[in-house]
Amino acid sequence: MLKDLVKANRSYRGYDESRRITKEELLEMVDCARLAASSVNQQPLRYYLAWEKEEVDKIQKMTNWAKGLPELELPHKGMCPTGFIVICQDTRVWEALARFQKDVGIAAQTILLCATEMGLGGCMIGNFNAGAVKEKLGLADYLAPLLIVAIGKPAEKVVLTEVGMDEPIAYYRDENDVHYVPKRRLEDIVLNA
Repeated sequence: MLKDLVKANRSYRGYDESRRITKEELLEMVDCARLAASSVNQQPLRYYLAWEKEEVDKIQKMTNWAKGLPELELPHKGMCPTGFIVICQDTRVWEALARFQKDVGIAAQTILLCATEMGLGGCMIGNFNAGAVKEKLGLADYLAPLLIVAIGKPAEKVVLTEVGMDEPIAYYRDENDVHYVPKRRLEDIVLNA
């Protein structure tokens, strides 16, 4: 079951905007994330939730998507996410931002697996101006935005493909806008099998 969730959990860049995300759904995702591991159990992460259209639109304007496909503007018009979770670090708990990067990854993956289980999807977005996000969302001085997670009902097809070590791993889209994600084969990444 977990492997099926992991396979279904893709970085979606197109959503059904008619399916609004609720505050309760975002709270459930963060509730799962708060139960995940935290380095030295410091739990420095805080979460800004956006589900109301005005807030979601504000955050969408501050994100940059799919820089691996610079020729495309993603998400396409009318296919934006309908919720966001901004993962922040409370610097009162720990000042060094690099110290808890693994916690951010664990939290984001947990959020996305929870979303997938709910029949939703999302995308981790690291390409944003943290200062602008902090200012426009009115975050306290001690909160540092580290990652934005988009949430919505996926409205695109994402296909995993297997590739050898000498084949390209860049994701791409075909003429039907199907998104392909090449993944290395298991035997090519395990060192001692």
